[in-house]
Amino acid sequence: MHQDTPKRAALIGAGMVAATHVAACAEASGVTLHAIQSRSPDRARALADRAEALTGQPVTVHPDLASVAADDSVDFAIILTPPDARAEVIGPLARAGKHILLEKPMGRTAAEAREVVAICEDAGVRLGVVFQHRMRAASLAAARLVATGDLGPLGLVQIEVPWWRDQSYYDEPGRGTYARDGGGVLISQAIHTLDLALSLAGPVEAVRAMATTTRFHRMEAEDIVAAGLRFANGAAGSLVASTASFPGGAESITLHYDRASLHLQAGELHVNWRDGRHEVQGAAGGTGGGADPMAFTHDWHRAVIEDFAAALTENRAPAITGTDALAVHDLIDALIRSAREDELTKVRP
Repeated sequence: MHQDTPKRAALIGAGMVAATHVAACAEASGVTLHAIQSRSPDRARALADRAEALTGQPVTVHPDLASVAADDSVDFAIILTPPDARAEVIGPLARAGKHILLEKPMGRTAAEAREVVAICEDAGVRLGVVFQHRMRAASLAAARLVATGDLGPLGLVQIEVPWWRDQSYYDEPGRGTYARDGGGVLISQAIHTLDLALSLAGPVEAVRAMATTTRFHRMEAEDIVAAGLRFANGAAGSLVASTASFPGGAESITLHYDRASLHLQAGELHVNWRDGRHEVQGAAGGTGGGADPMAFTHDWHRAVIEDFAAALTENRAPAITGTDALAVHDLIDALIRSAREDELTKVRP
């Protein structure tokens, strides 16, 4: 294949986030949305019609996974299915040589996430994860600044996810359950912010957590988690994550270093230097933290998809690999164990 030929993607799943991926693929350079497959053929056809209207290019609707796996035109699959169907979906596609770009979470537990990584490694295909918050301009600026070492040692990390979900959100069958989703606010909502925080601050060594369900929701899993964190580099940290915080606000990460404090919130980076300087980068935007969970731009998804396609063309690892994503799964597992066992819990290295 010529280097300039777009990589052809197949979208697997037609749920809430599928329209975002259709819009992202339509605008992504180096990518063509070639096919869609879903357990709901009507939803798949509707998405294909939307994609065709956006691009003017035909989109195939496959009846099942076997048909996608047998389609030699598909270079990679974007997996949007619920987390209880990861291995059974990814396995046949990876063995057919399709590279995998996976919506979060990789699985319901860290063990399942590792199984997904192993499946792709054994099949010799690339595995990327859609943690699109890393692709915000403010996040990239923060990562560059941290990498310079100019901030000095890290002393304190504060992570807040004050989101809101109405009960109708959890009334959808399986939502907020361990069997389908793997949990509540941590694995379904806060995972994005936690992943971004870990990418900047490094791994967490131990946690002490409380997790429960408030009176505002009827659901199996937690809608509020509060925790103390001890990072491997010696920094202390705090976490409060909720989907019970009406009317919902933007998630934030604050990193306190010797020479400056970095505050990431709603797409903006504020840098407060100890010498009095104040810098702002990025642009404020929706985060999906309120009543409408889809109130955010598709630009960050587009950036993830473009990078993944470029990684295939350039034969390199994508910006966010499956192995990278294991850190946040290990942290979430440790937070839930700590809350259940009511004790300080070490995070798997």
